[in-house]
Amino acid sequence: MERIALKQLNEWKDKQNRKPLIVQGARQVGKTWLMQEFGRLRFSKVAYFIFEQNEQLKALFEKDVNTDRLLESLGILAGFKITPNDTLIIFDEIQESPNALTSLKYFYEQKPEYHIIAAGSLLGVALHGGMSFPVGKVEFLNLYPLSFYEFLSAMGQDMALEQIRKNNFAVLTPLHDTFIDWVKRYFYVGGMPEVVKAFAEHRDYQEVRSLQQAILRSYENDFSKHIPKDGLPKLKMLWSSIPGQLAKENKKFIYSKIQKGARAKEFENALTWLEACGLIYKVYRVKKPDLPLVAYQDLTAFKIYVSDVGLLSAMSSLDAKALLSPSDIFEEFKGALTEQYVLQELKNLPEMPLAYWANESGTNEIDFIIQTGSEIVPVEVKASTNLRAKSLKWYMEKFNPNRAVRLSAATFKQENKLTDLPLYAVPQIVSVSE
Repeated sequence: MERIALKQLNEWKDKQNRKPLIVQGARQVGKTWLMQEFGRLRFSKVAYFIFEQNEQLKALFEKDVNTDRLLESLGILAGFKITPNDTLIIFDEIQESPNALTSLKYFYEQKPEYHIIAAGSLLGVALHGGMSFPVGKVEFLNLYPLSFYEFLSAMGQDMALEQIRKNNFAVLTPLHDTFIDWVKRYFYVGGMPEVVKAFAEHRDYQEVRSLQQAILRSYENDFSKHIPKDGLPKLKMLWSSIPGQLAKENKKFIYSKIQKGARAKEFENALTWLEACGLIYKVYRVKKPDLPLVAYQDLTAFKIYVSDVGLLSAMSSLDAKALLSPSDIFEEFKGALTEQYVLQELKNLPEMPLAYWANESGTNEIDFIIQTGSEIVPVEVKASTNLRAKSLKWYMEKFNPNRAVRLSAATFKQENKLTDLPLYAVPQIVSVSE
């Protein structure tokens, strides 16, 4: 299975001033596979170590973080001598050993010639809990579920994908409905690697849903294992409320939708936990769409999305029969799936700060505001071919942006400052107007 992140790993390998790399991402997004596949493709040897339930491995780091001793001991565990340049060292579930995390600092300072990658599904949670972190001594790579482009590649649609990447809409438009059908499939299947692999092999929607439910159960097991008993009910209520929150016309997260009379302080820890382990994304409102976006964030107003559109469809009990209708899947949950999908695609774009904008009264709202280079671009999301956009018109009259993008199930069109971009080409949002 092709992952765009492999290109990022190749760039990391070839850097002169390379630091140990930490791969971040929710459980089951493919971190272990990615690290091992990278090792297989680019190294003669891979020394893979997983700290979860491995007391002998943890003990190696408890004594001290002497890098010479650690390399010798790790070589014994691996069964071969670990040598620089041709060996990839992988530390998986590194949050289980605080000393192993600390050792990354010393490997960077004393043994920079070694290639070291670490990952941990609950590393973000551990760090929020106060685990020491080698600030400035490591690099990061965020891994998300497969993007729509990666999904197309897994489905054998590489020729179509090439045309999308080239912005060749003269070729794409006559086949528009075919590509929108692929978007609909992705809404249901999503981007979790195990699910995509099964769908590519069997095209079985029942199998897809069964695998997604198993993933959701594994997340709930994590809740029970790692959340104190007194906080568990609140976390489960918050998690279960997300589909309903996104189904609202105004998708701003409202605590009272979790439980009548609920307040932010009661659910703050649950929200932090879910965000730290990569299961949800928070998108803040900006009071003013200006540079830099982060300076204008309203930290009291935000929308919440889950990590994967396929998991959202499973949480929402979306029936696969909706795929047979030309429009039902887009109308389901008033566009919640479409907005979730667009959010995922934008998250996969490197260095793309994003937010949403709404006026104080809440009468006008732009689904996403992105910062690309020195430009602020409003992005309107439409679930169907109905392109009426009162808020976007109001926004453009008030703020006069250089350009705006409307994503929908309609075909490509450019007119003055507005680009209508089909949903299958979200990543082209940066290049299409260049």
